[in-house]
Order: sequence, then structure tokens, then C-alpha cells
Amino acid sequence: MTIDRVFVAGAGLMGHGIAQVYAVIGKQVTLYEPDLARAVAGRERIAGNLERAVAKGQLDAAARDETLARVRSTNRLADVSDAGLVIEAVFEDLGVKLALWSELDQHAPSAAVFASNTSSIAIADLAAAVSEARRPQFVGLHFFSPVPVMRLVELIRSVDTDDATEAAIRALVAELEAHGRERDGAKPWVMIVSADRPGFIVNRILMPFLAEAMRALAEGLGSADDIDTGAKRGLNHPMGPLELADFIGLDVCLGVMRVLHTGLGDERFAPPRLLEELVAAGHLGQKSSRGFHTYPR
Repeated sequence: MTIDRVFVAGAGLMGHGIAQVYAVIGKQVTLYEPDLARAVAGRERIAGNLERAVAKGQLDAAARDETLARVRSTNRLADVSDAGLVIEAVFEDLGVKLALWSELDQHAPSAAVFASNTSSIAIADLAAAVSEARRPQFVGLHFFSPVPVMRLVELIRSVDTDDATEAAIRALVAELEAHGRERDGAKPWVMIVSADRPGFIVNRILMPFLAEAMRALAEGLGSADDIDTGAKRGLNHPMGPLELADFIGLDVCLGVMRVLHTGLGDERFAPPRLLEELVAAGHLGQKSSRGFHTYPR
């Protein structure tokens, strides 16, 4: 099964990055938001990313123009009608995702593969929004931010996902890996496979680590700078846990921790009170200029 057209629902941080990597390897990509201005802004962020790659000598001007020409913005869900792959990359909220998938199910071709970029919600729960006939074609496809740089994706099969759907996703990741190897020599794309459990592999490991750093800060064990420096130097991490939480978005971390805590019933995954307080105050990390650290606007 060859997939040439990709529909990405959600043009934010994750969505525009996913759209970019597929456009780079020659796919025709439609970037959707219900507000057209947000879809256009997502395409403009792709343009900015490509322009920076040209400035660094990683991409030539012709390839930049060809890639951007393969991305179009829309606010019409009906434009999913020719897609071979539909990727949902909206906020980590079960209700929002279910409503969107229900609508997409009505417009997408019967053969289209459905993939959610959820970072924590069980794929079987999301697949419940689509028809029973569609569920074998529903899979989790979790990318990491920033998508063009991280080059890791988690594949999550639900109990209903069939082998043909997994094979189609593996082929697409192989295309990403082959293109990256040929064009820029950077680290290769890697796919890991997770069981359909809350948080999957990476966030199942990561969120308790971030939460413990937050609790240590709240208890006065050390300053935010000291905790982050300890992890960077002592654990050889490229970014400290509190820095990383700010980069991910504290609201996103809170949402994932709540899913893990509810789904697994283990207090290790409970969101720290300090995190809940910061999110309630609107301090969401880098995107709001303040989280565990402050950032210039």
C-alpha cells in the first residue's frame, strides 16, 4: 500500500512538524485547522523552518520551494476525501479527539489509515469514535518535538489494528529514514513499538521523572537551576527535567500525568501540586514565557 497524500488535523507545534517531514519526502500534505488563519500560520512555520535549513546549508532553495508547494492549508474537513493517511495532532483531550475522529470518519476514504499523535491516551479508546469497519486501520503514531529533529516515532497498535495498517506505517517510517540518510546524513529515523497502555513507552518513563523533579523543587531540595544542572551533568541529560517540562508545555505535562494516573492508578504518576498551581496561574513554560524558569519574549 503506497500512501501519497497525508491529511494532518492540527497545525500547532506537533502538527506542522509532522506535515513538514512528510512534505519533505514528497507527500502531498493538507494541514487542517477549523480556523483557517491557524492552518495558514502552521504552513508559515514550515516555511520558516525550511528557510532556516537553507541558511544553514542543509537544504537548497529549489528543494525548499518544492517542499512548501506540497503543503496546503484548509479549514474544510471535507478536504480529507483524497487522503491515504490521516494524522490527528490536536490537544491531549479525549473529548476533543473523539469529536474530531467522528467527523473525520464521515469524510475520509474507506481505505485511509487513521493515526493519532496522542502522547498518552489509549488507542482503543480513540478508535471507539470511528466505525467498527474502520478500527483495524486505526493506530497510534506518536512523534516527538521538534519533529524534524527528534526523528523518533512510537507505533501503538490497539487490539483491533491489523497487520496491513502496521505495514503501511512501517513503510512510511522507512521512507523518512531513507530520505534522511540520503539528504542530510543526520541521525536516522527510528520507530519503536509500544503496547496500548497509558503513556506508551517514552512518557511512561519520562513523566514520573519530571514529577519527582517538581516535588523535589517544591520541597526545597534545591533550586530549579540546581536540579536541572544536576540532571544535565550528573545524568548526562541534554536538558534538565524542569527545563524539559517547560519546553514540552506544563499544560501538556499535566494532561499526560492525569491520563497516566487515571489509567494506571499509581501515585507515582499523580501530578504534583506545584504543577497544577502553575498551570492554573497560566504559567505554561516557554510558550507563556514563564514556568519553572522564565524566558524572554
